[in-house]
Amino acid sequence: MALGPLGRIIAQSVVAGIAIIARTLPAAYAAALENARKSGTANEASSSTDPLKKGASFLGKARMSKDEAYMVLNLTEEEVSKDVSAIQRQYDRYFAANAVENGGSFYVQSKVYRAKELLDEYVNETKGQQNVGADESKKE
Repeated sequence: MALGPLGRIIAQSVVAGIAIIARTLPAAYAAALENARKSGTANEASSSTDPLKKGASFLGKARMSKDEAYMVLNLTEEEVSKDVSAIQRQYDRYFAANAVENGGSFYVQSKVYRAKELLDEYVNETKGQQNVGADESKKE
């Protein structure tokens, strides 16, 4: 049973469509690999020694910035430099206020936690740099 001219046109269209897809998919994949190599997102995140940059994920989502962390915890850099325990006080306050059991938001709780985590890393890093600087000045 012959399908006639309509069947032939449909078959030719399907074959042409498959041929186009077969040519474009490898090219698109190669372009995606090249873009990934150029951006270096995965390599940068894993090889970075800066703890503030280690948070970049493979998908390119950047970690919270230091300024954003200060805003989330309603702090300023001056307050933290004077009293490091301010980070913990603000964290406790906002974490408890946003507890899911009290009708709070888990998302906001997560933001508060990540802000505290980042600021703690920043404070520890700056203390480490100050200690290294003090050790070097003693040697001279």
